[in-house]
Amino acid sequence: MRLPTHLMPTRLASRTIGHLLGGTTDLASDWLARRRGVPEMVVPPGDWIELPGRGRTWLTDTGPRDGRPVILLHAIGCTGMLTWFPTVAELSRTHRVIVFDQRWHGRGVRSARFALTDCADDVAAVIGALGLEQPIVAGYSMGGVIAQRTWRQHPELIGGLVLAATSDHFRVTPHELVFHEGVELAAKALRMIASPTRRGTADPVAATAAATAAAYTAEQVGRWAIREFLSTGPLTVAQALGVLGRHHSTPWLELVDVPTAVVITTRDELIPAGRQRGMASLIPGATMHEAEVGHGGCVLEAATFVPVMLAAIASVQARLEGRDSEQCG
Repeated sequence: MRLPTHLMPTRLASRTIGHLLGGTTDLASDWLARRRGVPEMVVPPGDWIELPGRGRTWLTDTGPRDGRPVILLHAIGCTGMLTWFPTVAELSRTHRVIVFDQRWHGRGVRSARFALTDCADDVAAVIGALGLEQPIVAGYSMGGVIAQRTWRQHPELIGGLVLAATSDHFRVTPHELVFHEGVELAAKALRMIASPTRRGTADPVAATAAATAAAYTAEQVGRWAIREFLSTGPLTVAQALGVLGRHHSTPWLELVDVPTAVVITTRDELIPAGRQRGMASLIPGATMHEAEVGHGGCVLEAATFVPVMLAAIASVQARLEGRDSEQCG
């Protein structure tokens, strides 16, 4: 099918989408090349959860039920466990940890469109479905944007925030402006030629759902990660990038009234550390926790990232407990 001339992607957008489509192999190879030192892992059991009126998603709920609940929101083009499995292994010793695939990603909710407002409403639906009280909502990269929006749309449900490797706005530099606009245009063109039954669905090479815990040796972790990565299609990544480019929370971050910590990935090649610090400075009382890692540090440099992430969560929890004590007193 040939699109009308006025609907054809720009040359830049075409190159961008080509990069996204061809990047899967590069990312997989990069993972395999750099996974040395990744320990054996156990993927906690997960299951489908139905979110009334929204659809279903794949959710993992692990750790002590009497621990403070923490919802971990994943990065773009990933699944919940792919972004967070190193953190889950440590955090679930003391906290109730909830991880789920966000819409259009992995086994997440299917819908006709991808919107950050819908993603935030999905988080609220998970909180309601599990009966969570004042959870800490933590997000990495795109997940951090969704965490911001969840507070904005449902402030009464949120106990605290942890924002990692993320920003309050994009499309700052000329390069970012052209990149995001190009991706968005190309994504719209791709959606027009995609089969309606395929829109918002994962690639056929989807991660296998399992309701029981699965143990992986260090050698198997790479293959599991690639399967998880391939469960989200390139059209999803393109669409989500375009949507993220329009995110702009700068005007209202000063209104955030819950304990917040910001994890700054200081060697981040995608979201400069200076921009992350600028976002943190807008949030009243936000603490900053620096991790000497790049944008993929949540997994590829987990030994450095995870302790910083745990410290950020502990900081938020301490302030929540202090606030609770004051209210009780």
